[in-house]
Amino acid sequence: MRFDPPLVPATLLQRYKRFLFDAILEDGMPFTGSCPNTGSMHGLTAPGSRIWVSLHDSPTRKYRHMFEMIEVDGEMVGINTGLPNRLAEEAIRAGLIASLTGYETILREQRYGRNSRIDFLLSGQGLPDAYVEVKNVHFSREPQLAEFPDTVTKRGAKHLEELGDMVEAGHRAVMIYLIQRHDCSHFRICADLDPLYALAFERAKARGVEAYAIRCRVSPEEIVPSGLVTIDEPGPAAL
Repeated sequence: MRFDPPLVPATLLQRYKRFLFDAILEDGMPFTGSCPNTGSMHGLTAPGSRIWVSLHDSPTRKYRHMFEMIEVDGEMVGINTGLPNRLAEEAIRAGLIASLTGYETILREQRYGRNSRIDFLLSGQGLPDAYVEVKNVHFSREPQLAEFPDTVTKRGAKHLEELGDMVEAGHRAVMIYLIQRHDCSHFRICADLDPLYALAFERAKARGVEAYAIRCRVSPEEIVPSGLVTIDEPGPAAL
């Protein structure tokens, strides 16, 4: 996924009200922009950080600049939660998840479960339908380790339960954790911040839900899914 037009560098002043941020362009001009991430963004909002923003000239937009990525300890990290579905689809079509090759049709945002929408419904001749849910990951507290979630997510636990229901109905169900950073070689459910989600994840796996974690190469020019990383067992808080 390439950025067109190219991203613009800036210095972060603050992120606030979840939806907004203040920054300064390289020419010294201050501005306020929109933040396409309503989560906690632990470790990704330090004032003075170098960030990159996209530019939007639509007359319907209140803010022209949108926060896209931040540099943390020399690593580029994507924060836009609107991109993981697009990146996951690129990964599926590129064959990064070998078990999902062979599906000819990928439908987006299909209704299923209990008043929910699945990110992707995959179908193919002679193959069971595959229900695919995608989660954005950018949280990291230890070298080489990506974690999810970075805060409590009841909605995420509900999705895992519904994926398990699809397996029991005779379909495939797949959870993809899309990591918008490349400095992580493994992934783990963050049991200490959301033990109920960790329990839901373990229950989903026991019911037959498949889980994959994909890391991405991130740069101001593009974000590219690059391959699978190992999924570790959740920590003791999940037990």
